[in-house]
Amino acid sequence: MLINLRTSEANKTVVQELTKKMNLGSENYVSRIAFAYSISKDIVLSIENDLKDSKGKEYKDDILFGRYRNYYISIVCQHYGLHSADPNIGKYIKMHIDNGLELINKLFENNKNYTGLDFLIENIEKGINGMEEVAFNPDHVKNNNQTIAKTHYSGLIKILIGKDLDSEAPIYFNLNDSSIHNNAHVAIAGNSGTGKTYFANSFLKQIVEESKGSVNFVYLDFKGLKKEDEQNLKPFFDKTGASYIDLPHTQFPVNPLTFIDNINEKNKIMGINKFVDILSHYGNLGKIQQQTLKDATRIAFDAKKGGLYPSLKDIYNEAMILEGTKPSSLSKILLGLTEVDLFDSKNDSKNNFLNSNVYLSLSGDLNDDVRFTSLFLIINYIYNTFMNMANAPIEGNIQSMRYVLLIDEAHVIFKQKKSQELLERILREIRSKGVSVVLLSQGIEEFNQPSFDFSTMCETAILFDIKDKSNLKMMSKFMGIGEKDSLKLKNSMEKIQKHQAVSNLKEYKVGELFKTN
Repeated sequence: MLINLRTSEANKTVVQELTKKMNLGSENYVSRIAFAYSISKDIVLSIENDLKDSKGKEYKDDILFGRYRNYYISIVCQHYGLHSADPNIGKYIKMHIDNGLELINKLFENNKNYTGLDFLIENIEKGINGMEEVAFNPDHVKNNNQTIAKTHYSGLIKILIGKDLDSEAPIYFNLNDSSIHNNAHVAIAGNSGTGKTYFANSFLKQIVEESKGSVNFVYLDFKGLKKEDEQNLKPFFDKTGASYIDLPHTQFPVNPLTFIDNINEKNKIMGINKFVDILSHYGNLGKIQQQTLKDATRIAFDAKKGGLYPSLKDIYNEAMILEGTKPSSLSKILLGLTEVDLFDSKNDSKNNFLNSNVYLSLSGDLNDDVRFTSLFLIINYIYNTFMNMANAPIEGNIQSMRYVLLIDEAHVIFKQKKSQELLERILREIRSKGVSVVLLSQGIEEFNQPSFDFSTMCETAILFDIKDKSNLKMMSKFMGIGEKDSLKLKNSMEKIQKHQAVSNLKEYKVGELFKTN
């Protein structure tokens, strides 16, 4: 199978300009670099949505790949879980070349003093460091010094999720009735504009009302809110008493280092190692930089006495003393986390946001490395804090509830393979602590990853209108239903309208359309 391809028409001149800027000589080199750069970002592209025209620079198979053809094919097969004979491999390679060319070109356009040599040195160093990376350990660590009291609600939380289309009879979801549901995790999928977000807001609002404010939530919005969206959500904020935090313009009210036990030396070492793991994993740090970060973090902790915590800024300062002024991936990620004070460094281990309601908007003003790292520092804090609490009590069939962790735009998280391990661990372990995880996504295919099917850990699935509704097998898997209910699901999805959904809710008819609340 020969792979002859052309870049997009828009990238024809980009190939020429980048080749000159990087002083590469032959124009096939820049496309190899673009392919590698795109793949290194853990980006997952779609043939339906991301394949561009073929009117640009032409590459013949042997010219593009040289002696390394099998390596390129192997990389694509591993990235997408494809067989080496898949006829679409050439399309995936083309998409990543076009995507990489656009990313690199944008990088130079936004940084006028950035040279081709700067780009090559930085990314070659990152690639070498990447080969030395250690595996990420998502386990929680002990913190005997963190004495957070989190309220819980021991009564039944009954959520009105909608009405029957014909009879208008209300449909209730008994969220924490363990005789009906094994966990309170919920997967919600639907296109933009289908009513998915309104449904999620109503869901959270009712939990706060039903629990008389004892159950709190954090809403993690990875896409960020526009000003008009913020105004539209004001009634939701007022009703739930939620604080709106717009990173980087508003600080998140926690020092993410306070998940570490700063009294017990053994626990402190384990906690520091976990913090280094997170930054190394999401900041693409190699072994040398990991060790520098570990040393800087220990020095910053040792400088604090009486149970006080260092800030991320303290760690940045120590790292710069150890590393010097040479720009690196470590200085870049630490500077991104500290230059606009994303976190409240004054908060100690006993003051936190978990007894309040928070809506966190992660603005596109932050670069992706900083967005993902800050997001997972927050998620790790929540996970680690609850895992250090006693299990939420069960009275009869009712599992007491403490908290809801809602992740909007979850498909963005799923695209990052290195983010999946922590999320999988949370879904498995945190339910006994009285925590419900709610995942919102635009599609269903993101839930089913090669290493883990996330929809199996969310017992309740709510499905609005989606693009891929012709894929009955995938929809049935997302809903966790068999052949008996698949035909009903198929018929419902063919007729589905805005603000309508189907579910696998045990309190209602599986696969039947209903009007959402």
